Amino acid sequence: MIDIKKMVRPNILAMKAYSSARHDYHGKEGIFLDANENPFGSLNRYPDPFQFSLKEQLSKLKKVDVQKIALGNGSDELIDLCIRIFCEPGEGKVLIFPPTYGMYEVVAALNNVALVKVPLDDVFSVDMDSLIPRFDDDSIKLIFICSPNNPTGNIQNLVDVQYILEKFNGIVLIDEAYTDFSKTASLIPLIEKYNNLIILQTFSKAWGMAGARLGVAYANPEIISLINKVKAPYNISTLNLDAGLNALKNVNTYEVNKTSILQEKRKVIKALQKNPLVKKVHPSETNFLLVEFEHSNFVFQSLINNQIITRNRSAEVQNCIRIS
Repeated sequence: MIDIKKMVRPNILAMKAYSSARHDYHGKEGIFLDANENPFGSLNRYPDPFQFSLKEQLSKLKKVDVQKIALGNGSDELIDLCIRIFCEPGEGKVLIFPPTYGMYEVVAALNNVALVKVPLDDVFSVDMDSLIPRFDDDSIKLIFICSPNNPTGNIQNLVDVQYILEKFNGIVLIDEAYTDFSKTASLIPLIEKYNNLIILQTFSKAWGMAGARLGVAYANPEIISLINKVKAPYNISTLNLDAGLNALKNVNTYEVNKTSILQEKRKVIKALQKNPLVKKVHPSETNFLLVEFEHSNFVFQSLINNQIITRNRSAEVQNCIRIS
């Protein structure tokens, strides 16, 4: 077990969190004269800063205690908060495995935190031989593992992930934005064994709610309390909370839509494999495909000319386009 307090920036430990009006009273009924709200309108009240109702539903669905759940304005907010909590600007470092989700690098730069890159190997798996020597660098405070990985679509090896959790003296954040599409189970149960593990999930992909901006972190209560300490008091709007609750009440719709997407993915794979311009369709456990083309830039521009918008990833993976 890692001493989490030793990993946290001293000023974060010392700071006093903002106490909003709703910290003192959790009831839904009463004469509210505490928050300078307008008495008129359907959205006149501030949202629940603790998001209890949505966390309770997630707790039942994921079989995780409410105290081990934090909500963010999208996963991007949670990524930013974790870097701010554990990485001292100008001193701390985060480690990533490119090609991967671009916001890790952007948020690190925003927080003046150096980035250590250990490229994935030829089959897009973590290169353990290149990674292990990095464990000696005490300035690396946080490792990001995207699994299933964006843009490659593959799952990282569980044995490698557990080795990292056991040997790395820092925080490991596993971004499972696409896990609902995967045949491999989520690693949420591992938070019971590893107190340095944070799992991120989202409502944006399989739940079809990218416009609502709802990200979820699962971790031990000590880390969750730190996230709640530094987040904005009302970081999730009432509209977005209600949207999340409504989605969780319609799990059957979620399952039907997910099945439809996966069926369509199989059809698209078969069609692409017959296309003479396609060199390879990479294995995917997500709702997208990374496809290598003979002339990827030409294909990408031709699709745009026909108002078909894909994502050109040739800068990260040679001659490849990502197709949702």
